[in-house]
Amino acid sequence: MKKPFGYFVHHQGRGHAERCAAIVRALPPDRPVRLFCARDDIFPDLPPNATVRVIPSLFEAGGGEATGMDHVPTPDTLHCAPLGWPGIRRAMAAIVSWFDDADPALMICDVSAEIAQLSRICSVPHVVVLQHGDRDDPGHRAALDGAAGVLAPFHAMLAQPEWDESLRARTCFAGGLGTDVRTAEREVARCQLGIGPDEEMILVMAGAGGSGFAQAPLGVGARATPGTRWITIGRVERDWHATEPSNIEHRGWVSDAAAHIAAADLVIASTGNTTTQQILAAGRPWLAVPEWRYFDEQHRKAAALAGAGLATVRPHLPSSAQGWRAALRETRAMHDRERQRAAIDEHPAAKAARWLEALATHLWRLSAVAPTAIPPIPLSEPEPS
Repeated sequence: MKKPFGYFVHHQGRGHAERCAAIVRALPPDRPVRLFCARDDIFPDLPPNATVRVIPSLFEAGGGEATGMDHVPTPDTLHCAPLGWPGIRRAMAAIVSWFDDADPALMICDVSAEIAQLSRICSVPHVVVLQHGDRDDPGHRAALDGAAGVLAPFHAMLAQPEWDESLRARTCFAGGLGTDVRTAEREVARCQLGIGPDEEMILVMAGAGGSGFAQAPLGVGARATPGTRWITIGRVERDWHATEPSNIEHRGWVSDAAAHIAAADLVIASTGNTTTQQILAAGRPWLAVPEWRYFDEQHRKAAALAGAGLATVRPHLPSSAQGWRAALRETRAMHDRERQRAAIDEHPAAKAARWLEALATHLWRLSAVAPTAIPPIPLSEPEPS
């Protein structure tokens, strides 16, 4: 039996759990995997070799927290480490106990700088799942600098310019990881969704990890384009002063977001991981409007998308009819469908799984020797047919 992999999964949004499930399904069936997450109901179907250990949330109070120690400074090497939280203690104890019992080959951290550092302190090699953002602070640097490898769930063309060669050399880039990137034909999707074949349709979508777009600016955009049908999916923040026209329709949460993207002539969306991969796979004109996230994650991803020629970006929804028309015109003019589709690997989960297996084998094969430098794991294996 192979040494197990550990895997910490953040429970915000869908992307962390979906890419975890994709990787686990692509790993060899004889590789045990223990998942640590605050929720066990966010995962797609998992194979028999994977089990979930529910741990207390590291970020949400569960009751019984001490309230008198917030004046004690948090060191720059940590992001979320409040004192007197029994839930955090229990979560860390569960992970450390498993480290001692299971002797894992790797711990994959998606994402927590604290758990990445905990793994290193416990002498367990860890892999950091890389996200966009301003992450040159001591906490992120400690997690990355101490990692045996780095996994980026996006294509290398979306790398931030400050990521140096030493980081990129030990990073596996897997564009489309964790997302079903199969795309329906436009005509089929429109028939399924009740959209006429000749209608111009703009799709507005918000992911599950944030608060969604505001209603008022969307109403301004719909009024500025009266011949276009606007459909929103996901959350929309209601504004009492919004004056919406009849050509905008709010569908709320849907189970077929990919079909809506395939049916659209243009997409307006934030830059969450799942949303990004789905739009790139479909090759649709994209007006990207990042939402607030810690460390400016979505804003830095939006800048990377614009720099790679994959999306048109605005820092917020346009606030006037003229602003909307200019943004939509630029989005259509700058669209490069083939470049978007090139940002999605053909078999990203298989690529990531092979890399993790190769990394674990390499590390433990050399365990009797103390090499001065570990060479990068090759990523040039042919994709499965």
